Amino acid sequence: METGTTGGTSRPEWVGLPGGLLTLRRLLLVIWTVPLAAGTALLLGLTAGPLWAAAGALWLGGLAWGWVLLGRNWRSWRYAERADDLLISRGVLWRAQTVVPYGRMQLVEVTSGPLERRFGLASVRLHTAAAATDAKIPGLVPAEAERLRDRLTELGEARSAGL
Repeated sequence: METGTTGGTSRPEWVGLPGGLLTLRRLLLVIWTVPLAAGTALLLGLTAGPLWAAAGALWLGGLAWGWVLLGRNWRSWRYAERADDLLISRGVLWRAQTVVPYGRMQLVEVTSGPLERRFGLASVRLHTAAAATDAKIPGLVPAEAERLRDRLTELGEARSAGL
C-alpha cells in the first residue's frame, strides 16, 4: 500500500479510520442512553405521575444528537504518512492537525482494550520528547496498526541516526 506524497506534489494522501470505531462508539452510546431513558421514565412515572415519564424521552433526544455527532467526529479523523513526518488531522468544530516528525519519535505503541479487541480494533500512540506533540490514531485494524508501528519505528530510527 502506497502512502504519503506521490510524485512532485506536496499534497498528502489521507487515510480515514475504519468503520469499526464508529460502530463501537455508537454501541456504547446506546448502551448508556437507553437504560438512562428507561430508568428516568420509570422513576418519574412512579413518583411524579405518567405525564412526567415523558421526560425520559430527553435521553432519546440526546441519543439521536450523539449519533450524528459521533458520525461527524469519526469522519474528521485521518492520517497521512509523508517523507519526513506523520500528519494526524481531527476535529469538527475545532480542527487540530498534529505533525510528528519521524526523527522526534521516541516510542510507538499499539494498544487494544477489551472492547477494541472485540471489534477488531487497535490504537497507535506516538510518544515524542515534547509531551505536547504526543499523538494517537484510534480505531485501526490491528494489522494496519502493526504495519504503521513497524514503519514509523523504522523511519524514526533512520531519521534520528544523525542526532
